[in-house]
Amino acid sequence: MMIRPSAHNPGWSLLLPIVTLVVLIVAEIFKPFPGVTAVLAAIVVAGVVSAVHHAEVIAHKVGEPFGTLVLALAVTVIECSLIISMMMSGHGDVATLPRDTVFAGVMILLTGVIGVCLLAGGRRHHVQEFKLDGINAALGTLAAILAFTLILPNFTTTTPGPSYDRKQMLFIAIATLVLFAAFTFFQTVRHRDYFLPPGHDEEDTHADPPSGRDVVASSVLLLISLVCVVLGAETVSPTVELALENVGAPAGTVGILIAAIVLLPEGVAAVRSAHANRLQTSLNLAVGSTIATIGLTIPTVTLISLYKGWSLSMGLPPMGMVLLMVTLFITSISLRTGRTSILPGIVHLVLFAAYLFLSFVP
Repeated sequence: MMIRPSAHNPGWSLLLPIVTLVVLIVAEIFKPFPGVTAVLAAIVVAGVVSAVHHAEVIAHKVGEPFGTLVLALAVTVIECSLIISMMMSGHGDVATLPRDTVFAGVMILLTGVIGVCLLAGGRRHHVQEFKLDGINAALGTLAAILAFTLILPNFTTTTPGPSYDRKQMLFIAIATLVLFAAFTFFQTVRHRDYFLPPGHDEEDTHADPPSGRDVVASSVLLLISLVCVVLGAETVSPTVELALENVGAPAGTVGILIAAIVLLPEGVAAVRSAHANRLQTSLNLAVGSTIATIGLTIPTVTLISLYKGWSLSMGLPPMGMVLLMVTLFITSISLRTGRTSILPGIVHLVLFAAYLFLSFVP
């Protein structure tokens, strides 16, 4: 059966993943030729754009808060794939790569993405509302996961340095996975209403949901798009790492680039939702995706590291711990009333700028 364009899947959204996959295969064949790296970088961007669209189609069909999980899980697959492939390649400091990537993802989502959402939404709608119950539960879960994975390793005494031994790594992986599973159950089953937009029960301002054919098409094309992003980024990463080494960029820059690539779909979707006065969806994406990213990435990387015998250095340096704690504190204050305006958005963006600046000028 031929897949035809529709209102939810216009022609470009059907062609872009297929064209991107074909170009990726051709680029891999002619890899020695100049300019192939630029082509592969364009493939990654095209794959991200396509993934955003098709994940949003699926999310529209299944509704909140299940829809936000679709994109979060898809992005987590990308992140795990990139981290593991780069650790297997042996480029750079593989012991700190998961830490740098996870920390970068947290800062991008909690300061950059939330900052842009609050600023864009507040600028257009002045004051936006969301439900406190869901956000408070998410922030509490996130704080526990971050403490286990990025702070506590600095203070354990079984092994020297900011790391866990094998038993501790296994325990933290299980604890993190349990927290993620508990939050997912809380969000999607037990207290699903905490994550629905205010007034959701009274009116439905969304367009008609996509048909079953649209959802099937988007599911297949989302998978293709994610494969293109993973393979394209994996091929480009050694060249990028070499370029960063040549210019003397800090080691953590690789983690920032990985996080920026994999979180671009969520960031775009979150900002679009805030601009459309759906801040609840934006916050579900930003905070929920942070939990999903860490809750799935850390256990996956930990188990593979234990199997491969890799060592992981997970504890943040002092400056990173300060930035992380300030970020959690500011986020809890910004989202404490259930109403936001542009000022918290500006504060978050300044904090994000400080994180980027201090990453390159520590």
